[in-house]
Amino acid sequence: MKVVLFCGGLGTRLREHTEMVPKPMVNIGQRPILWHLMMYYAHFGHREFILCLGYMGESIKQYFINYAEWISNDFRLSGPGNEIHLFNRDIAEWKITFADTGRNANIGQRLRAVQPYLGEDSTFLANYSDGLSDLPLGDYLDSFAKKDKIASFVSVHPHHSFHTVTAGADHLVQKLTPANRSDLRINGGFFAFKREIFDYLRAGEDLVEEPFQRLLADQQLLAYPHDGFWACMDTFKDKKGFDEMYMRDEMPWQLWRPRS
Repeated sequence: MKVVLFCGGLGTRLREHTEMVPKPMVNIGQRPILWHLMMYYAHFGHREFILCLGYMGESIKQYFINYAEWISNDFRLSGPGNEIHLFNRDIAEWKITFADTGRNANIGQRLRAVQPYLGEDSTFLANYSDGLSDLPLGDYLDSFAKKDKIASFVSVHPHHSFHTVTAGADHLVQKLTPANRSDLRINGGFFAFKREIFDYLRAGEDLVEEPFQRLLADQQLLAYPHDGFWACMDTFKDKKGFDEMYMRDEMPWQLWRPRS
Protein backbone atom coordinates (compact mmCIF):
# COMPACT_ATOMS: atom_id res chain seq x y z
CA MET A 1 0.00 0.00 0.00
CA LYS A 2 1.48 3.37 -1.02
CA VAL A 3 2.05 6.08 1.57
CA VAL A 4 1.61 9.74 0.59
CA LEU A 5 3.65 12.06 2.81
CA PHE A 6 2.99 15.80 2.79
CA CYS A 7 6.43 17.40 3.05
CA GLY A 8 5.99 20.85 1.54
CA GLY A 9 4.80 23.19 4.31
CA LEU A 10 6.74 26.18 5.61
CA GLY A 11 6.71 25.15 9.29
CA THR A 12 6.56 28.77 10.46
CA ARG A 13 5.97 27.89 14.12
CA LEU A 14 9.28 26.02 14.14
CA ARG A 15 11.20 28.84 12.51
CA GLU A 16 14.34 28.28 14.62
CA HIS A 17 14.91 25.12 12.56
CA THR A 18 12.88 25.52 9.36
CA GLU A 19 14.85 28.52 8.14
CA MET A 20 17.56 25.95 7.34
CA VAL A 21 15.55 22.82 6.45
CA PRO A 22 11.86 21.96 5.83
CA LYS A 23 9.98 20.77 8.91
CA PRO A 24 10.02 17.04 7.95
CA MET A 25 13.83 17.27 7.92
CA VAL A 26 14.16 18.54 11.49
CA ASN A 27 16.17 15.93 13.35
CA ILE A 28 15.22 13.71 16.24
CA GLY A 29 18.61 12.40 17.23
CA GLN A 30 20.64 11.51 14.13
CA ARG A 31 17.72 11.29 11.70
CA PRO A 32 14.93 13.65 10.57
CA ILE A 33 11.36 13.14 11.76
CA LEU A 34 10.48 12.13 8.17
CA TRP A 35 12.85 9.15 8.44
CA HIS A 36 11.29 8.06 11.75
CA LEU A 37 7.84 8.18 10.15
CA MET A 38 8.92 6.23 7.07
CA MET A 39 10.58 3.61 9.26
CA TYR A 40 7.27 3.28 11.13
CA TYR A 41 5.32 2.56 7.93
CA ALA A 42 8.05 0.26 6.59
CA HIS A 43 7.84 -1.74 9.82
CA PHE A 44 4.26 -2.65 8.86
CA GLY A 45 5.28 -3.57 5.30
CA HIS A 46 4.37 -0.31 3.55
CA ARG A 47 7.56 0.69 1.74
CA GLU A 48 6.31 2.63 -1.30
CA PHE A 49 6.40 6.32 -0.50
CA ILE A 50 5.23 9.38 -2.44
CA LEU A 51 6.78 12.56 -1.06
CA CYS A 52 4.81 15.74 -1.80
CA LEU A 53 7.58 18.32 -1.91
CA GLY A 54 7.39 22.09 -1.69
CA TYR A 55 9.40 24.41 0.54
CA MET A 56 13.10 23.43 0.30
CA GLY A 57 12.16 20.15 -1.35
CA GLU A 58 15.65 19.88 -2.84
CA SER A 59 17.06 19.22 0.64
CA ILE A 60 14.82 16.14 0.97
CA LYS A 61 15.92 14.89 -2.45
CA GLN A 62 19.58 15.41 -1.57
CA TYR A 63 19.16 13.66 1.78
CA PHE A 64 17.95 10.43 0.19
CA ILE A 65 20.22 10.59 -2.86
CA ASN A 66 23.20 10.86 -0.50
CA TYR A 67 21.72 8.60 2.19
CA ALA A 68 24.35 7.07 4.48
CA GLU A 69 23.08 3.84 6.02
CA TRP A 70 26.08 3.50 8.32
CA ILE A 71 24.78 6.38 10.44
CA SER A 72 21.92 4.32 11.87
CA ASN A 73 23.24 0.76 11.45
CA ASP A 74 26.04 -1.35 12.86
CA PHE A 75 28.87 -1.95 10.39
CA ARG A 76 32.42 -3.28 10.02
CA LEU A 77 35.15 -1.15 8.48
CA SER A 78 37.99 -3.10 6.87
CA GLY A 79 40.68 -3.08 4.23
CA PRO A 80 42.92 -0.34 2.93
CA GLY A 81 39.97 1.17 1.07
CA ASN A 82 37.87 1.49 4.23
CA GLU A 83 35.30 -0.99 2.94
CA ILE A 84 32.03 -0.81 4.90
CA HIS A 85 30.10 -4.00 5.62
CA LEU A 86 26.63 -3.23 6.97
CA PHE A 87 25.03 -5.67 9.41
CA ASN A 88 21.60 -4.13 8.83
CA ARG A 89 20.00 -1.90 6.22
CA ASP A 90 17.34 0.82 6.47
CA ILE A 91 15.96 1.73 3.10
CA ALA A 92 17.19 -0.93 0.67
CA GLU A 93 13.62 -2.12 0.01
CA TRP A 94 12.01 1.31 -0.13
CA LYS A 95 10.65 2.88 -3.30
CA ILE A 96 10.42 6.67 -3.03
CA THR A 97 8.69 8.96 -5.53
CA PHE A 98 9.72 12.62 -5.24
CA ALA A 99 7.00 14.94 -6.53
CA ASP A 100 7.31 18.73 -6.62
CA THR A 101 3.79 19.83 -5.67
CA GLY A 102 4.34 23.57 -5.29
CA ARG A 103 5.85 25.83 -2.67
CA ASN A 104 2.55 27.40 -1.63
CA ALA A 105 0.10 24.56 -2.32
CA ASN A 106 -2.27 23.36 0.39
CA ILE A 107 -2.64 19.71 1.38
CA GLY A 108 -5.55 19.10 -0.97
CA GLN A 109 -3.67 20.50 -3.94
CA ARG A 110 -0.64 18.38 -3.10
CA LEU A 111 -2.77 15.25 -2.92
CA ARG A 112 -4.39 15.97 -6.30
CA ALA A 113 -0.94 16.56 -7.80
CA VAL A 114 0.29 13.06 -6.92
CA GLN A 115 -2.86 11.17 -7.95
CA PRO A 116 -1.14 9.82 -11.11
CA TYR A 117 1.59 8.21 -8.97
CA LEU A 118 -0.94 6.11 -7.07
CA GLY A 119 -1.50 3.92 -10.13
CA GLU A 120 -4.50 1.64 -9.81
CA ASP A 121 -4.27 1.24 -6.03
CA SER A 122 -7.75 1.17 -4.52
CA THR A 123 -6.54 2.25 -1.06
CA PHE A 124 -3.61 4.32 0.12
CA LEU A 125 -2.25 5.94 3.26
CA ALA A 126 -1.34 9.58 3.89
CA ASN A 127 0.30 11.59 6.64
CA TYR A 128 1.05 15.20 7.56
CA SER A 129 4.68 14.15 8.26
CA ASP A 130 5.02 16.13 11.47
CA GLY A 131 3.78 13.59 14.04
CA LEU A 132 4.78 10.19 15.39
CA SER A 133 2.75 7.48 17.11
CA ASP A 134 2.75 3.89 18.33
CA LEU A 135 -0.56 3.34 16.53
CA PRO A 136 -1.06 -0.38 15.71
CA LEU A 137 -1.36 0.25 11.98
CA GLY A 138 -2.57 -3.24 11.12
CA ASP A 139 -5.54 -2.91 13.48
CA TYR A 140 -6.33 0.52 12.07
CA LEU A 141 -6.36 -0.73 8.48
CA ASP A 142 -8.40 -3.82 9.39
CA SER A 143 -11.02 -1.56 10.94
CA PHE A 144 -11.01 0.70 7.88
CA ALA A 145 -11.52 -2.25 5.54
CA LYS A 146 -14.36 -3.71 7.61
CA LYS A 147 -16.27 -0.44 7.84
CA ASP A 148 -15.95 0.07 4.07
CA LYS A 149 -15.91 3.88 4.02
CA ILE A 150 -13.98 6.26 1.80
CA ALA A 151 -11.84 8.11 4.34
CA SER A 152 -10.49 7.71 7.83
CA PHE A 153 -8.20 9.60 10.16
CA VAL A 154 -6.76 8.74 13.55
CA SER A 155 -8.21 10.81 16.39
CA VAL A 156 -5.96 11.45 19.38
CA HIS A 157 -5.86 13.48 22.57
CA PRO A 158 -3.81 16.69 22.18
CA HIS A 159 -0.43 16.48 23.86
CA HIS A 160 -0.01 20.21 24.52
CA SER A 161 -0.31 21.55 28.05
CA PHE A 162 -3.43 23.68 27.63
CA HIS A 163 -6.72 23.17 29.49
CA THR A 164 -10.32 22.83 28.39
CA VAL A 165 -12.74 25.09 30.25
CA THR A 166 -16.40 24.61 31.20
CA ALA A 167 -18.07 27.76 32.55
CA GLY A 168 -21.61 28.76 33.49
CA ALA A 169 -23.68 31.69 32.32
CA ASP A 170 -22.20 33.83 35.11
CA HIS A 171 -18.67 33.06 33.79
CA LEU A 172 -17.78 31.06 36.89
CA VAL A 173 -15.53 28.17 35.95
CA GLN A 174 -17.21 24.85 36.62
CA LYS A 175 -14.49 22.57 35.31
CA LEU A 176 -10.87 22.94 34.26
CA THR A 177 -9.32 19.87 32.63
CA PRO A 178 -5.88 19.28 31.07
CA ALA A 179 -6.57 18.78 27.37
CA ASN A 180 -4.76 15.45 27.26
CA ARG A 181 -7.09 14.12 29.99
CA SER A 182 -10.31 15.58 28.61
CA ASP A 183 -12.81 14.20 26.11
CA LEU A 184 -11.33 16.49 23.47
CA ARG A 185 -9.91 14.69 20.44
CA ILE A 186 -8.13 16.07 17.38
CA ASN A 187 -7.08 14.87 13.96
CA GLY A 188 -3.72 13.14 14.44
CA GLY A 189 -2.69 13.39 10.77
CA PHE A 190 -2.64 9.63 10.03
CA PHE A 191 -5.03 8.93 7.14
CA ALA A 192 -6.37 6.00 5.13
CA PHE A 193 -8.22 6.71 1.88
CA LYS A 194 -9.95 4.91 -0.93
CA ARG A 195 -9.24 6.45 -4.28
CA GLU A 196 -12.84 7.76 -4.32
CA ILE A 197 -11.48 10.56 -2.13
CA PHE A 198 -10.66 12.36 -5.37
CA ASP A 199 -14.38 12.54 -6.21
CA TYR A 200 -14.77 14.74 -3.12
CA LEU A 201 -11.64 16.87 -3.61
CA ARG A 202 -11.96 19.75 -6.06
CA ALA A 203 -9.30 22.00 -7.55
CA GLY A 204 -7.83 24.49 -5.09
CA GLU A 205 -9.49 23.00 -2.00
CA ASP A 206 -7.69 21.99 1.15
CA LEU A 207 -8.12 18.40 2.25
CA VAL A 208 -10.02 18.75 5.51
CA GLU A 209 -12.18 21.83 5.00
CA GLU A 210 -14.59 21.24 2.09
CA PRO A 211 -13.93 17.58 1.10
CA PHE A 212 -14.29 16.24 4.64
CA GLN A 213 -17.56 18.11 5.04
CA ARG A 214 -18.88 16.37 1.92
CA LEU A 215 -17.69 13.00 3.19
CA LEU A 216 -19.33 13.69 6.54
CA ALA A 217 -22.63 14.53 4.84
CA ASP A 218 -22.47 11.23 2.91
CA GLN A 219 -21.50 9.27 6.05
CA GLN A 220 -18.18 8.30 4.48
CA LEU A 221 -15.75 9.67 7.08
CA LEU A 222 -14.35 7.69 10.03
CA ALA A 223 -12.41 8.81 13.10
CA TYR A 224 -10.38 5.96 14.60
CA PRO A 225 -9.55 6.58 18.28
CA HIS A 226 -6.01 5.98 19.48
CA ASP A 227 -5.19 6.51 23.14
CA GLY A 228 -1.56 5.42 23.01
CA PHE A 229 1.44 7.58 22.23
CA TRP A 230 1.08 10.45 19.77
CA ALA A 231 2.99 13.70 19.50
CA CYS A 232 3.63 16.22 16.74
CA MET A 233 6.43 18.69 16.07
CA ASP A 234 4.77 22.07 15.67
CA THR A 235 6.84 24.29 17.95
CA PHE A 236 10.28 24.61 19.49
CA LYS A 237 8.83 23.14 22.70
CA ASP A 238 7.67 20.07 20.75
CA LYS A 239 11.14 19.67 19.24
CA LYS A 240 12.66 19.86 22.73
CA GLY A 241 10.23 17.18 23.93
CA PHE A 242 11.30 14.80 21.15
CA ASP A 243 14.97 15.51 21.89
CA GLU A 244 14.44 14.68 25.56
CA MET A 245 12.76 11.38 24.66
CA TYR A 246 15.69 10.58 22.38
CA MET A 247 18.21 11.34 25.11
CA ARG A 248 16.32 9.05 27.52
CA ASP A 249 16.12 6.38 24.81
CA GLU A 250 12.35 6.37 25.26
CA MET A 251 10.91 6.50 21.74
CA PRO A 252 7.61 4.59 21.74
CA TRP A 253 7.03 5.22 18.03
CA GLN A 254 10.08 3.10 17.14
CA LEU A 255 8.15 -0.16 16.94
CA TRP A 256 10.83 -1.59 14.64
CA ARG A 257 13.39 -1.69 17.45
CA PRO A 258 13.83 -4.94 19.38
CA ARG A 259 12.28 -4.72 22.83
CA SER A 260 14.32 -5.98 25.77
